[in-house]
Formats: sequence, C-alpha cells, structure tokens
Amino acid sequence: MLPCTGRIDESLLLKSFENGADGVMVVGCLEGDCHYVNGNIRARARVQRVYEILGQIAIGPERVRMYNLSAGEGAKFAAFTTEFYQKIKELGPSPITIARQSKPREVPVS
Repeated sequence: MLPCTGRIDESLLLKSFENGADGVMVVGCLEGDCHYVNGNIRARARVQRVYEILGQIAIGPERVRMYNLSAGEGAKFAAFTTEFYQKIKELGPSPITIARQSKPREVPVS
C-alpha cells in the first residue's frame, strides 16, 4: 500500500507478476483531485507503460488495470474489484505462474 499511486513504479508492478500475481489492479483518487497534485496522472502513465510491456512479452496487457475513484465510492470500488477479479479468473493463471508450475527449478550445486 502506497500513500499515493504516484509513488508506484513500473518495476514494482512487473515484480508483482514475477512474484506470482495473475493480475494487478491499481486504484487511485480521481484525476484532478490528487492530494499530491498529479500523482495519479503519473501513475496512469506508468500503468500504461506496463500495459504495453505486458503485451510485448505475451503475459497479456489486460492483466493490469488502473481505476480512479474517491474514497467515498465503496460500491464502485467493489464493482471494479469484482469486474477485475472476473476478468483475471477468465484469463486464468499468468504465463509466469504456469511456467513455474510446469518446470522444476534447478538449484546450482557448488
């Protein structure tokens, strides 16, 4: 959890997939209503770059998504979460997860 989505970095999002996430959902405040001025706009640009990277490396860009809403929109948050969960469930495990499950890791012996 970060105090502002503007603190999110592309490497953090990609590391989530490396660590086994099947999808990553970033939720920030409404555009134009950021306590840190334009943090959520910076976050949107970073999420967009990760979206493009995931498409290029065949993990699937639809596995990352950013939503903007206010703290008082609990029902909307629940709807976004349910929608994203259903999409990830439909996609199934990420290719990274599948590769890890199908190939035993070799440990180098010294």
